[in-house]
Amino acid sequence: MADASLLAKNIKLLVLDVDGVLTDGGLYYGDDGIAMKRFSVQDGLGIKMAQAVGLEIGVITGLDQKPVEARVRELGIRHYHSGKHKKVPLFEDICAKVGVDPSEAAYMGDDWIDLGPMARAGLALCVPNAVPEVIEAADWVSTRKGGNGAVREAIMFILEARGLKEQALQRWVD
Repeated sequence: MADASLLAKNIKLLVLDVDGVLTDGGLYYGDDGIAMKRFSVQDGLGIKMAQAVGLEIGVITGLDQKPVEARVRELGIRHYHSGKHKKVPLFEDICAKVGVDPSEAAYMGDDWIDLGPMARAGLALCVPNAVPEVIEAADWVSTRKGGNGAVREAIMFILEARGLKEQALQRWVD
């Protein structure tokens, strides 16, 4: 297995799963039966920091839910697919739209459904609460769990490897 920081140097696109990565994987329903999701504001700021220095962000989720749509829109994520379980063609579609080879993309997942795009990506990332097969397939595992800053940690890892971390931080510190 190659050193993950070496792989991260070439990453221009980060594609994320939602449930278990951007969220804690729990499904919350109100009395009206409408689903709610909890997202980390640290992940959100990390996504904004990545976008500010040119790291493209994409999102693929098997579920089609309004809270996810709202969060994606709020963060200005242009590359979004929902309600589909065959993730490899969607991952490849996002790569094509961004204009990068899959080897220049990272994918972060947590479950079996994510193994396909992780295998196609130049850098396979996962959360520590992922299923064992996903952890085994990953080049890098966050220390923070899904929905609790794991995406921010992955973004900082990529930006640091690319020499963009200080530039990304400066925009928010000044």
